Amino acid sequence: MAAYVIAQVEVTNSEMFAQYAAQVPAVIEQYGGRYLVRGGKKQELEGEWPASRVVILEFPSMEQLLRFYHSPEYAPLIELRQQAARTVLSAIEGV
Repeated sequence: MAAYVIAQVEVTNSEMFAQYAAQVPAVIEQYGGRYLVRGGKKQELEGEWPASRVVILEFPSMEQLLRFYHSPEYAPLIELRQQAARTVLSAIEGV
């Protein structure tokens, strides 16, 4: 069953975030993930979304998603992202 990462991102250092954004796609792909949404234009229909940028990733399974997130390849990128942005990440199993 597919699993998804939903990220709410508020970039605080655009230069540093650009470094993260340039490196992370290869790691996501390495673990079988793919982008469904990557910071495109958004419009709230009801309520208020807390972040200006939204990212949605799809992985083949929750197990594969967690392998990606806890991987040695992603660890330094987590640090870079956390220095460059405020984020809320959620892992959600699909149906």
